[in-house]
Amino acid sequence: MPKKRIKKTEITKDGTSGIKPTKLKPPQGISFSFKYYQDDRSKFSCREKEVIYWLTLLDRLKALSSLTAQELLVNRSSTLRCHPIKWEDTSERAFGLPNEEQLVDIPYQFSISSNEHGRVHGFFIDEIFYIVWLDPDHLLYPAKN
Repeated sequence: MPKKRIKKTEITKDGTSGIKPTKLKPPQGISFSFKYYQDDRSKFSCREKEVIYWLTLLDRLKALSSLTAQELLVNRSSTLRCHPIKWEDTSERAFGLPNEEQLVDIPYQFSISSNEHGRVHGFFIDEIFYIVWLDPDHLLYPAKN
């Protein structure tokens, strides 16, 4: 029986296989980070909150993740109420983060829902909103309760 010769596989020297790599689009919209989240202060603690609070918070974060930071900041929705925090009008003077003056350009807050579930406080770095405090009882602005 004669031996069959197996053809040698040609390998190109430039490393291209003919398979085109998948190009992933960069994420569009806001991402949320809990890297600087503080739940150790009784004023901003959510440990006793009901499930509806957490579901409403997740729904709000999901909805906002389809916006860019700029779209959120210029949005004038009465249910969202996103605006910079003016520390002089609040019960706090800052977030109290290490190196906060280098980290936080402008602190912001937005509503979780219209008046019922409080606010989210944090800051942007590019398209990431760093959540520092959840304020379910509107305690950052005590005069507005």
